[in-house]
Amino acid sequence: MPVMDIQAIRDILPHRYPMLLVDRIEELEPDRIVGIKNVTANEPFFAGHFPDYPVMPGVLITEAMAQVAGVLVLSSIPDRHTKLVLLASVEEAKFRKQVRPGDQLRIEMKVLRRKATIAKMSGTASVDGVVVAEAIMMCVLADRN
Repeated sequence: MPVMDIQAIRDILPHRYPMLLVDRIEELEPDRIVGIKNVTANEPFFAGHFPDYPVMPGVLITEAMAQVAGVLVLSSIPDRHTKLVLLASVEEAKFRKQVRPGDQLRIEMKVLRRKATIAKMSGTASVDGVVVAEAIMMCVLADRN
């Protein structure tokens, strides 16, 4: 059973189709989270990103990682509906293997450092136990207004 299904994620993140890139949260701890993104042939980006050989763009893998990180940050604050988590930086991003339709991304993010409105995290995205991407990210908590 997932810790959070898509409805719970939609309650936390402001993203909507086609930019909501997290399908469920499987593990949630104070400084660690695991999220799942099912990659289907129906993704809108596949129509224009190598349509004869569809590959998920690395920038969208990074965005999926950032959204999982956002769920972690927002789930720990009581007034989360008044806040946004904004991506502030991406460091040491590496893309090791292609992500194709039918793959399931398992995204694990860990907090390296957290202050009142800033969190620095490291994370990996893997498919079938093989790391396909990794990065260190910093995000900032901001008011929605």
